[in-house]
Amino acid sequence: MFRLDGKIALITGSGHGIGAGIARALAAQGAHVVVNDLNPDRAAAMAETLRGEGLAASAAPFDVTVAPAVDEAMAKVARDVGPIDILVNNAGNSGGQVFKQAPFADLLPENWTPFIAVNLMGVLHCTRAVIGGMTGRGWGRVITISSTAGRVGASINVSIYGAAKAGAAHFMRHLSQEVGRQGVTANVIALGFMDNVGGKTMEAVLPTIPVGRAGSPQDAGAAAVFLASKEAEWITGATLVVDGGSTPF
Repeated sequence: MFRLDGKIALITGSGHGIGAGIARALAAQGAHVVVNDLNPDRAAAMAETLRGEGLAASAAPFDVTVAPAVDEAMAKVARDVGPIDILVNNAGNSGGQVFKQAPFADLLPENWTPFIAVNLMGVLHCTRAVIGGMTGRGWGRVITISSTAGRVGASINVSIYGAAKAGAAHFMRHLSQEVGRQGVTANVIALGFMDNVGGKTMEAVLPTIPVGRAGSPQDAGAAAVFLASKEAEWITGATLVVDGGSTPF
C-alpha cells in the first residue's frame, strides 16, 4: 500500500527540515523526488544525499515567489525528468528571510510581504505551473503544507503568517472542486508545532500538546505519502491535521 512507483514528485523548500523529510518519505515509497530550494547548493546537496541512500532524486532550485522562474524550472523538470505527478507546496514561513514574530499593530505593510509572497503566492505560482498537465493526463496530487495557525487564532504574534496559510488552504478547497473529475486531488496538511521551533515558544507550547512532543519531518512525510497515494484518491478538498492533538476539531 501507499506505493508511488513511477511517480515524479516535486517538493518545494525541501533542501532541509520538514521538506527534506517529506522528500525522503515520498522517495522511500518509490517516487522520483525533485528537491526544490531557494538555495541551489542546499537543493543539490539534499538530492545527492537521497541518491546516496539509494533513492531517486534530482534538484531544481528556484524561488517560488517569482512566477517566471517557477514556470521555467517546472518546464525544465518536465523535459529532463518527466511531468510532475505530485506537487507538495511546502516552502513557507517567511521564505529566505528570518521569521520574526511581532504583534500586528507593530508591523508595517512591507513586513507582510514575505509571508504572503511565499505562503500564498508561492502556492499559486507552483500550482498553476503543473495543474494543466495533471488534468490533461488524468492524474495528479497537489498537497499544500499549511499550519494550525491557519485554522485557529493563536497568541504567538503570527497573524500575517496565519492569514497567508489560511488563504492557501482555502485555495486548495476551491481547486479540489475544479479538478476532481480530471483525476486530480488537492489537499492540505495542517502542521502543529514542529521540532524546528525552539526557545521560549516551544517551552510555552510543549505542555499543551496532548501527545507530549513536537512534530517531526517524519510525521509530515507520512501524511504526505498517504495523500499522494492511490489509496487516498477519494479524499480531496480536505485538511489533514497533524498536530499531536493540539486543535481537536
